[in-house]
Amino acid sequence: VQLVESGGGAVQAGGSLRLSCVASGYPYKTTCMAWFRQAPGKEREGVAGIDSDGSTRYADSVKGRFTIPRDHATDTLDLQMDSLEPEDTAMYYCALAFGDLIAPYGLNPGIFGLWGSGTQVNVSS
Repeated sequence: VQLVESGGGAVQAGGSLRLSCVASGYPYKTTCMAWFRQAPGKEREGVAGIDSDGSTRYADSVKGRFTIPRDHATDTLDLQMDSLEPEDTAMYYCALAFGDLIAPYGLNPGIFGLWGSGTQVNVSS
């Protein structure tokens, strides 16, 4: 099983970026996926996640600014980030778990066993 992220980069505050995560190599359709981020010196935090039934969860800090479109046909999870702030600067990671776990457990990194290698997002003021 492999998760590959893309779409990171540098942007000024107020701008937008779209990250993409492509999952491959797993046989199960009931999966949840999520985006996490980690800034230097800080713990990894959940940004947004989605179960296979479309249920979503967002961190309070990104509500109204980020969305996570998911395409089951292509096994892709995107992260559309608008109105970016310098505080959004971090390495962003895609994660996957088998089962619909986000609704009951939230954006808990401990429930995700599969991770991508990350893509860097830098937001300048």
